[in-house]
Amino acid sequence: MHPMDTREKLNQALKEALRSGDRLRKDTLRMVMAAIKQAEVDNRRSLDEAAVLAILQKQVKSRRETLEAARSANRDDLAAEAEAEIAILQDFLPEPMSADELRALAQEAIAEVGAASMRDMGRVMKTLLPRVAGRAASSEVSAVVRQLLSG
Repeated sequence: MHPMDTREKLNQALKEALRSGDRLRKDTLRMVMAAIKQAEVDNRRSLDEAAVLAILQKQVKSRRETLEAARSANRDDLAAEAEAEIAILQDFLPEPMSADELRALAQEAIAEVGAASMRDMGRVMKTLLPRVAGRAASSEVSAVVRQLLSG
């Protein structure tokens, strides 16, 4: 038996939310599942675990933007809803990676592809991103790689 992947966990959680009548959880999970399906239709293929986690991260990021906007508009109701949605989504993401961990993996990838300058950044990212899937935002990853490559 294989461990449940994120998509299966999301599906299971959606069924439970439907049974329990938890509207916010149900709506949040439906939105994520719709985003995953849309990405599969756009790419004409099934998404792997890393791609599913990337969509989850994108969803969290968009909720964070909503949260900031709601706070600056003094809309506590919308802010509370965005916070609740973020909490729901984060249940499905792995523990975030520490800065040290990310730096070590980046150095490993740089050594592996023999990167010497910023010109090699694409190759490093291609090697590194699947290894940090869901545990660090790609913007963080590229910032660390850029820093290491520019010495």
